[in-house]
Amino acid sequence: MHSKTKTGILLVNLGTPDSPSTADVRKYLREFLLDPRVIDINPIGRFLLVNLIIAPFRSPKSAKLYKEIWSEKGSPLLFYGIEVKNLLQKELGDDFVVELGMRYQSPSLEEAVQKFKSHSFDKVIILPLFPQYASASTGSVYEKIMKITSKWEFFPSIEFISDFHQNEQFLDAFANLGKKYLKAEEYDHILFSFHGLPERQIQKTDCSNLCLVSKDCCESYNEKNRFCYKASSFETARQIAKRLNLKADDYTISFQSRLGREEWIKPYTTDTLKDFATRGIKKVLVFCPAFICDCLETVYEVSVELNEEFRQNGGDKVQLVEGLNSNPDWIKAIRSILQV
Repeated sequence: MHSKTKTGILLVNLGTPDSPSTADVRKYLREFLLDPRVIDINPIGRFLLVNLIIAPFRSPKSAKLYKEIWSEKGSPLLFYGIEVKNLLQKELGDDFVVELGMRYQSPSLEEAVQKFKSHSFDKVIILPLFPQYASASTGSVYEKIMKITSKWEFFPSIEFISDFHQNEQFLDAFANLGKKYLKAEEYDHILFSFHGLPERQIQKTDCSNLCLVSKDCCESYNEKNRFCYKASSFETARQIAKRLNLKADDYTISFQSRLGREEWIKPYTTDTLKDFATRGIKKVLVFCPAFICDCLETVYEVSVELNEEFRQNGGDKVQLVEGLNSNPDWIKAIRSILQV
């Protein structure tokens, strides 16, 4: 009798240094920033920029910041990832095998995918844990996995999930986190802060030239801009705002974590918060719906750096809404995203 074949589930996140030491942070930054989808410039220019400028000078500074968010369990991106993997395995049961891989560093995608090779799966589902599609994140994961599996002699059916920012349970989970803060305290304004990208990367995914012909291209989400990171970020914010019964003038959308001097998508979070302070907005509640898990960009950049900057400019408080992390609602949402 033919035994029931299991389905493999691979959860993929960006990655984290193995430790907050300067050496490990430098190693992580080099692997991350040498990815041609992340810094999409001439290969020689990218090599020189990363190895001679960014990695040597940024590593000691970043190492200090990683030490601020490191706990006894390690990096939040990793220990929450392991918790999610274990909770999802329990949720799905024995007919599934759930693994976690990081695009950069450990546990590597090679390690995670290799574990699947020992099973006779009919199907493997790849879920990059990035709600909005971007070539530098989801696209890079796809390219890496196809490169690894191209050496296989046989292939199961592989399903890639390119984004999930429209998933109802994902949106509900983020909104529910925010409701706790809104019930406990009054805020003058709500800010949805997403990770930024260079403008040129947005233009590369603009197959219909919508951004070039319309200044309002992100005001709606449709087939023409469904792979536009900026448009999907705006749609994410609108949907969470709808669940919180927010009016259009109750919230603002911005982008953080710039690297270098070139133009990135705007408005910038740092400029937005400065503007808030000059307008007398004192207390701001911040959602970061591009990050499903707490990490350096949320725990430190928003809660510490931007909060201090906001107060220096006259504001009182920037309150971060934490990531979904290993929230039970998030585990249920993953199951609905996988449709299993």
